Amino acid sequence: MFSLISRLVNGVKGAVTSSLKGASDITGTVVEVVKKVTVNTIKETSGLIKEGIKLPASIVQGALSGVAEIGSSVIKSVKGVVKGTVEGVMESGGSQDEAVRGAVGQAIHSAKELGVDIGETALESVKGSVDAVSSVGGNTAEATKSAVLAAIDAAKEIGTEAFDSVKNTLSSGVDGAKQVIDSVKS
Repeated sequence: MFSLISRLVNGVKGAVTSSLKGASDITGTVVEVVKKVTVNTIKETSGLIKEGIKLPASIVQGALSGVAEIGSSVIKSVKGVVKGTVEGVMESGGSQDEAVRGAVGQAIHSAKELGVDIGETALESVKGSVDAVSSVGGNTAEATKSAVLAAIDAAKEIGTEAFDSVKNTLSSGVDGAKQVIDSVKS
């Protein structure tokens, strides 16, 4: 399974890199590119990775690596990468919760790997996932809750500093995030 996931990440990275090279508006183009890659990936791997958070996580990891490779701003692209991934998964019949949790959680881990601001990445990934769910007609309240919890869980795995950064950024930047975070503490 690991080699399949690794090939998936590298395939997505290659597709995103080649699709975005030379694009004048990477931030605007990334949503459609990632969504298209997601839908195609799901078609190609249908029997192998249909369920779970590994598929959206692998797509986000590959896409953000591709964005970084072409020298574009990862932070400016996070929202579009997560939005394209979640839309693609949901439009292909995947679970909203798994799409959101996988995409947001991996965005946080990728931020650490790529050396970019984890708090800002959390904010942009939560916004991207909620936008995606809204545009495909899903439950945005549930998406907000899933996204905030995924960001918090991923940040906890990284460490106290990342956790505090994500908690503070989301509490001030996302409507309803503070309530979700407070409910976890109690």
